[in-house]
Parts: sequence; structure tokens; C-alpha cells
Amino acid sequence: MATAVLREWQARANALIADFAAGEPPYDRLPKSMLDADFLPAAQLNVELFFDYLDTGVEPAEDQSLPLVQRVLSLTRDGMPLAEALTNYRVGTSFLWSHVTAASTPAEAELKSAVALRLIEYVTLMTSRFAEACLDDARQIRYDRVERAREIAEALLTGRDPYEWAEDAALSLADAYLVAAIRLDNPQPGILTTLRRRLGEISGAFLHRDSGGWTALLPLHSETDEPAALRELTTILLGRTRDTPASLWVGVSAAPARAQVPAAFEEAKVLAETGRSLRRPDAICRRQDMVFEYAIATSGAAPTLRAALDPLADQPVLTETLEVFIAQDFNQNAAARELCVHRNTVTYRLTRIAELTGYDPQTPVGISTLMGARVARRLFERN
Repeated sequence: MATAVLREWQARANALIADFAAGEPPYDRLPKSMLDADFLPAAQLNVELFFDYLDTGVEPAEDQSLPLVQRVLSLTRDGMPLAEALTNYRVGTSFLWSHVTAASTPAEAELKSAVALRLIEYVTLMTSRFAEACLDDARQIRYDRVERAREIAEALLTGRDPYEWAEDAALSLADAYLVAAIRLDNPQPGILTTLRRRLGEISGAFLHRDSGGWTALLPLHSETDEPAALRELTTILLGRTRDTPASLWVGVSAAPARAQVPAAFEEAKVLAETGRSLRRPDAICRRQDMVFEYAIATSGAAPTLRAALDPLADQPVLTETLEVFIAQDFNQNAAARELCVHRNTVTYRLTRIAELTGYDPQTPVGISTLMGARVARRLFERN
């Protein structure tokens, strides 16, 4: 019975994490500072380690908890006090526990007290590892310099003068930057931390963390630096975990002058979020490669545009035909081969799409409108 109850609790915890939506009940009770882009994979790993500990009675090995430790190190290096990071961990654990055991059956109630003691042991173990790692880190890193670099990045991204923080000779400022906004989708634990470390090793680079991921400011000292910086960024991305190639997207935009960094930052964020929403196969998202998608993402007409596909909501065959027709570069013969139907069938379905939506996919205006609606719908579905 105990094993069955524990499995049920673990399933509830995983479901609670899978349904996570920032700012919505009951998740609105969680501190905002704990909801960075590594929060969900870290929560998933935490649940897995705790229930393994309950099942085996063996403490998680240090290498198993390393992604959690690295996440706390990353947070403190970005200016979060250790006390706040530990409090967030305790609050998050308490949140999961209270919801998982809220509607206890008699069998669960009998087990609840015993498991609560093991939970205290587990939380104590993990927080001690966090604290020890941060203390060791403090002996090796000058936090004043880390904090100054963070403030410089924030100043550049918001259009403020960073010179008041740039007295340290080790923190050199460039006149131009390549802005790279990194957005992830269900990443494995530790991916953001690894990227942060590798990007931070680039001479003259500055990093900024937000709720969506990371933004890197890569220095450009001449016009020829932009391709070189882009190649270095691509090399770093290719060095990430290769078993999840579609787990991150990076919007990039060049700022030829410091005053243009905020505008480049806004463009880079839109590009990254658009790439993520559309599940773009290429990790690097540049405006020149996404002119059509970027125009729709920044258009005020996107909410209206996506409604053009509403008449096909209950027409899966027609929807599939439109997708294949677009994928085959509007070639009806190729679409027919892909769908394993006669070409006349494709023609009939395209005509039916025109009748239902009012936009004929066999005309330039019609197919452009439907393609725009397709992009707009995907953007809204992912955000």
C-alpha cells in the first residue's frame, strides 16, 4: 500500500509541475524570483530525486543533485541573496507537498507523517549542499565584480549610461554589441547554467537573466566582428546537449552603437519567442531569415489574422492538406504524392478551403493570407 501511495503522490507532483502556468492560481502563490527559465526542469528533477530517496533510502549522490546546486550558484552569482534562494527552495517544496497531500485518503494520512520527516531530511540535505557550494564559490569569485557586470548589462539593455559601474579595468565596454536573447522550451536541468558559463567566458561579454531565459551582449569592435561573434555563438550552442536539438532558440540583433542596444534587445526577444513558438528547426533566429514571421509577430493585426483559419477548426483533412500544400511550395502534384491522393482531390480540397475561409490558397493573395493566419495562430497557441 505504501508503494502505491508514494507512486500516486509522485504522479500528482509531476502533474502539478506539468500544468504550471506562471501567475495563475494556485501558482500565483510562488515567489516571482524563483520562476526563471530553469524552474520547471529543476522542479521535475527535485521530485524525481526525492521519491527515489523515499524508495531506496539512499541519499541522492552529489552528481545527481549537481544541476540543482548549479542553478542556485547561478542565481546567487546574478545577485540573488543566498537566503532568498534557500527560502524559495523551501517555499517551492512546501507548495508541492501541500498540494500533493491536500486530499489524503485514510491510507495516505497514515503515511503522511512518516514521509514528512523524510522530506525534512531531504530538504536539509539539499539546502546544506546549496549553502556549501555557495560558500566555496564566494571564496573564489569577487562578487562585487559579478554584481557590477550584471548592472552594466541591465544598464545597456535599458538605455542607461553604464559608465558609473565600469570603473573596473577588467570590465571593458564596447561601442557596439550583438544582442542574443536565449529562450528555451522544456530544457533539461542545467542547460541554462551551462550556456551561461560558456557565454560568460567570452571576453567583454555581459549577461542578463530574465524570466524567459538569458540575454548575452557580445562585443563588436568592427564591422567584421558580427559574423565572427555569430560563429562563436553558434559554436557554443552546438556544444549544448545534443539529444535535445530543438530545446532552445536564440534571437540575434546587432546594435552598431550602445544607444541602439535596447531596440536590438526588443527585436532579439521577438525573434527568439517567434522561433520558439513556431518550433523553428534552426536555433539561430535572425530577422533577415524570418522576415515574414517577424512581420506578423510585430503586427497589430495578428489577433484578427489568426481568425481566418477558424472555419477549418473542425476540418482536419483540409487543415492537413493546407499544411502539406504550403510545405510542398504550392505544388499540387507534390502535395498529392505526399498525401497519397489524386491531384484532383488536392484541387477539390483547396477549392473547399477557399469556400470556407474566403481565401483561395491557389492565388497569391489567398495563400499569403492563410500562411499569415497559420503563423499568427501558432504564435498565440504557444504564448
